This record gives sequence, structure tokens and C-alpha cells, in this order.
Amino acid sequence: MLVKRHFEAMVFAYLAEELRTGDIAVDGAAEYGDWSSHLLSFDECRPLLAAYCAEAGLPESAAEFVAELKQRHRQAAEHLDAGYADNEDLTFAKDGTPTLKRLGGLGTSVAATKLGAEIKARMPERTLIEIVSRTAYWLGWHRHFGPASGHDNKLKKPQERYVLTTFACGSNMGPAEAARHIEGITAHEISLAKNRHITLAKLNKAITDVVNAFAQLDVVKAWGDGSSVGTDGTQVDTYIDNLLAETSIRYGGFGGIAYHYVSDNYIALFSRFVPCGAWEAIYIIDGLLANASEVQPKTVHADTQGQSFPVFTLAHLFGFDLMPRIRNWKGLTFFQHTDQVAYHHIDSLFRGEGGNRNIIDWDLVKKMWPDLMRVAISIREGRLNSVTLLRRLGSHSRKNEIYRAFREVGRSVRTVALLRFLADPALRRRITAVTNKVEGFNGFSGWLRFGNDGVIADNDPAEQEKMIKFNSLLANCVIFHTALDMTDVLRQLLAEGWQPEQDKEITAADIAQLSPYLTAHISRFGLYATDVLRLRPDDFDPDLPAIDFTALAEAA
Repeated sequence: MLVKRHFEAMVFAYLAEELRTGDIAVDGAAEYGDWSSHLLSFDECRPLLAAYCAEAGLPESAAEFVAELKQRHRQAAEHLDAGYADNEDLTFAKDGTPTLKRLGGLGTSVAATKLGAEIKARMPERTLIEIVSRTAYWLGWHRHFGPASGHDNKLKKPQERYVLTTFACGSNMGPAEAARHIEGITAHEISLAKNRHITLAKLNKAITDVVNAFAQLDVVKAWGDGSSVGTDGTQVDTYIDNLLAETSIRYGGFGGIAYHYVSDNYIALFSRFVPCGAWEAIYIIDGLLANASEVQPKTVHADTQGQSFPVFTLAHLFGFDLMPRIRNWKGLTFFQHTDQVAYHHIDSLFRGEGGNRNIIDWDLVKKMWPDLMRVAISIREGRLNSVTLLRRLGSHSRKNEIYRAFREVGRSVRTVALLRFLADPALRRRITAVTNKVEGFNGFSGWLRFGNDGVIADNDPAEQEKMIKFNSLLANCVIFHTALDMTDVLRQLLAEGWQPEQDKEITAADIAQLSPYLTAHISRFGLYATDVLRLRPDDFDPDLPAIDFTALAEAA
């Protein structure tokens, strides 16, 4: 009996692994169905290939695809080797063990510190309802909300209702708690707007409106040009009696993960809610493709989680430059583009156990190029979800050649990223700066999610994600409004001739060291007055012509 049970355990363990990798599929199943059956054939892809490759910046043939990867690989290795003598951070011990000196923080300049303090002292006090209402008047983001069917009852004073619903849900107070503190509205009225008038898709559109308006503000030019984005998750509590909630090993809490995509200029481009047990890296590409704003970053900075070979490959196939923060780089394998080259300074990076070199299988990449294109184009055409793909390709598959091709391309792309990481201290600083911004957003959005002690009360996964998107919409409205208030204060200071230091004018470099994640001027609690809902604000002025932002762009 013991032998039989052991055999059964082995069979089920094997079956579970095969299902997880996609080597075995369940006919008709959603979670464990055959994902490859959703791929377009290569004949179906041919008419779309030229346009897709042009959009993603990829060559249009297998031979050119491999040649370009080889060239990038070779150039990155040669650049690091040639610049080794001038590289003050990278050293090798006698046994070939590399060491990379940790970069010290640049700190905040005296001028920026004084400017930041003066701006904080002059910021006008605001309530959250006031901020949400004013941005609704200015941007009209609430116009995307409304009944799904023309037969549904329309709301009286819809703008006011949508503003209060966004505040109630974005702060995580929920309908019942918000109605207890806000005169003139009931929990039912908030719930009706939330459940019948506002969907995930409509929230995405509202968030996009705020992102697009934020990008037009002059002051934002000091913080970033939107060309890069940071992705990271933060644990959000749910109730324990939730079948989808899990304990997070990484975060140490119980619930799910609010996963945010934050631009280098501080605004959140996209957000979603994922289970704690999920591997965060599989969501990196999905949110980038879902971002419909005018801010379209091409460089992606993720945390150490984002180092999977398939993720690097898919990023490359969509034209994204994935450059994660790499903490454990010494434990990673550096692959070489050929075994015919030895490097004077960095050769030990490419030698594994026994001194053997780890070489990319370019023949496999060339052979499987049509399938790589099928996958990418099928995702773009909506036939396959990138999360589904990466979930299946996230672990070793014994039979799937597509996985092997993704692994080989990823080996090359990740090695190039590692070589660039070691060669360029400015790049390492940019990675740290952007990932710090997404961590800052996590803290800022958490500060706004004060209701119910931050615990999401709903057990429906769609409603949980809706609460995260409400929170991102609220956070973005606050960030937008804070940037405008900072702009107004800067105009005051410039008009007064205020100087952060003697004989020193306010510069874009000073503003670049500040952040719109300010909270001291915002009232979260107390009396939630609704008279501000009917006060139309004056038009906002996005321009700050007295500050020269071109110097920052040229320096970058």
C-alpha cells in the first residue's frame, strides 16, 4: 500500500508539473488548456509581419534577427572590456570573481532642499474631495462613466456622484463608511455608481485622461520625459475568508498585490491586482501593452523579480528595453555569443564550472524565429494573453521548443542587459531612480487608501481590481493637482525674485530633485464638505516659461 501511494504521489507531482509548463493540456479548460492552439499560423502572420517588425524595431527575417542579436551581444561585451581600465566600480579578484562597487547616493542639493521647504510652506490646503472635483471639472475624466445600457436610469448630477464615488472607493472607505461621513448621499447611491456605471475599462480610460493631462504640464519636464517606466507591486490586505487571498512570502502579509506601472515622471500609467502567489514578472509586459496613454515608455525598470529569460525575450519582441534592478548579478550566468572570442579583462564572466563557456544556441533561435513572431503577433492581435504565455513559460519545459527558443533569446538579451549594467554607472543610477519612484508611488497610494485600515473588503477579484484602479485614479488626480499647485507656488517665488541661495536663481535641476508625492497640505479626515463639488475652478495654466527645462533634456 505504501509503495502504491508513493507511486500515485509521483504521478500527480509529474502531472502537476506538466500542466504548469503546458506540456500537458486539458481540452476545453481555461487555466490549463492548450495555449498554443490560440496562436495565429505563420501564414496568417505574414501580412502583418512587416508592420509589426517596423513598430517593434525588429528585423523582418530570421537571419537578420539572429545577426542583430549577435551584434548587440558582441558590442556590449567589447564595450565593457574596452572600458574596463576606466571603470572605477568593477574589479576582478585573482580567481576571476567580480565585484561591483555600490554607488553612493547623490543626495539633495542645498538649493533644492530650501526650494522644497519653501514650496511645502506655501502649498494651499486641500481636501481630497476638492482635489477630485477640481480635476473632474478641468479634465472631464468622469465622462467615461455611465450606465452600460441605455435602459438604465441616468444619475442626477452625475459629476458629483462620480466624484464622491471615486473618493469613497479610491480611499477604500467604501460606500457605507463614506455615506456615514458625507451629507447628502447614501451608501446605495455610491454602490449604484460603482457597480452599474463604472467598469475596469472605464476606469482605465479615466486614468489615461489624467496621465495625458499631467504630461502636458511644464513642471513635469523636470521629473522625466516618460521614456521609462518602473514596475513593482505592493501587498494589499484582504480578509482571510477569501478563497483567492494568499500569504505573501515576499511581503509577509495576507491578501493580494497592487501592481503598478509608474512613469519616470511619477504618474501611474496602469495598475492591476494580482494574487500574492503569482510571480510578478509575468505581468510586466501585459500592463505595458494595456497602457493606452500618450506616455509610451520603451525602457522598463523592474525589481529583481523581472529577470526571467522568457520575460526578457517577450520584452525584446515588443520593442521594450527591459533593465531591471539587479541585486544578485554575481549568481547569474553570463552567456557568450560565440566560443571563438576571449576577452582581456572580463573573460571570467563567461566561464562557468570547469572553465566552460556558455554559448547561445543561435541555430535554434533561427529555426524557431517564425514561432517567436507568431507568439508576439498573436498577443498583439488579442489571440493570446501575455500573462498566460509567461505563466506557462516561466519554468523548464522538457518538450516545448517555443520555451527553449524563448530561453535562448532571453539568455542573450539578459546578458546584454547585465553587461550594460556593469559598464554604465549612469544607467545604474537611472534604474535606481525610477524604481525608487514606483516604490514612492506604492507608499503614496497606500497613504490615500486609508479606509478600513487599508483592507479591501470585497472578495470578488474583479471588484478587488476595481478598488485598486479607483485608488490609482485618486492618486493620479492628487499628483496632477499637486503639480499644478507647485507650479503656482513657483510662479509666486519667481515673481518675488526669491532665491534658494545667494545669487542663484531657481533652476530646472532644483525642481528635478523634488517630488509631487506631497501630503502635508492634504486633509484626509475631518468634515467631508460637499460644497466644493459645485465650485467650478478657474482654468489651469500648465506653462512655466521662466524655467529653462531644455538643459535637463540635453544633459539626459
